[in-house]
Amino acid sequence: MTDTKNIILNTLEVAQKIRRIAFQILESNSNEKEVIIVGIVGNGSLFAEKLMVDLNKISDIKTTLCEIAINKKNPLDTITTSLKEEEYKNKSIVLVDDVLDSGATLIYGVKHFLNVPLKRFKTAVLVNRNHKKYPVKADFKGISLSTSIKEHVVVEFNKKETIAYLM
Repeated sequence: MTDTKNIILNTLEVAQKIRRIAFQILESNSNEKEVIIVGIVGNGSLFAEKLMVDLNKISDIKTTLCEIAINKKNPLDTITTSLKEEEYKNKSIVLVDDVLDSGATLIYGVKHFLNVPLKRFKTAVLVNRNHKKYPVKADFKGISLSTSIKEHVVVEFNKKETIAYLM
């Protein structure tokens, strides 16, 4: 693998993708009173926060932010959320991560919520790679990439800028 970074989304493009995904979430949940935005700890949570900000700008739907902690090295470990089950039971949920790579993290997040009756369940990612090992898809995605297995997508969230690049 080389250390060359090829920018695939700059700060402006990331902002545009986030806004578009926020509108898609709103369209999908137009009859809901509340939407729970669940970010996977790390970049998924940072992406979820940005999505929620844009969603709140364009809609009066109540949005609640939740974090889900999944051990990426051992996803069968206990999965925890920052909200209690009663707080998201029978509500609309959007599970958010920055990059959908193999699908492992997202599918274990989905599995966690299958134990709870929900009104609606969707997934959102900023970058969707087309190398999934698991049968999981992103309902809302910023960009889809067909890359080689050796390439790696990284999203950097900073206060001033957010950049997605391919290494």
